[in-house]
Amino acid sequence: MTACTTFDSPLGELLLVGEETPDGVTLTSLSMPGQRNAPAEKPGRRSDPDRFEAVARQLTAYFAGELTEFDIEFTEGGTDFQQRVWRALEEIPYGTSTTYGALAERLGVPRDRIQALGAAIGANPLLLVRPCHRVIGADGAMRGYAGGVERKVQLLTHEGVLQPTLL
Repeated sequence: MTACTTFDSPLGELLLVGEETPDGVTLTSLSMPGQRNAPAEKPGRRSDPDRFEAVARQLTAYFAGELTEFDIEFTEGGTDFQQRVWRALEEIPYGTSTTYGALAERLGVPRDRIQALGAAIGANPLLLVRPCHRVIGADGAMRGYAGGVERKVQLLTHEGVLQPTLL
């Protein structure tokens, strides 16, 4: 059965969706308000915050600056190519960033397929947990975050990649 809950975060209310297991859930989606291609609410999902206790604990620790790497069980999905790209995202260390070009080179993706790489990154159903926000433009520009560029900047600032701006 599919369970869901929400989690209040500095980025807004996150929607967590997962498949129930005897010990909790395997996360299938973590989305943000206003996110491009966010999963739609579906009938049959059962709200069950208790199932997401371990996920919520890790998210709380992340936002408190106490956790730099998630250890969350999640459900595999996507095409073979998407899975390959998503595994590479998981290897980008906390507090660092990489470019689309560098990621493509690392994966052996030809230059004429960088757009496909970007599409695979954009299809990531596990925002934040699978750190697609750590991929930036070669010129340092913040591009292509399904949760919105403002949230990408927030996350990279939180992780120390960007310096906070003084207003």
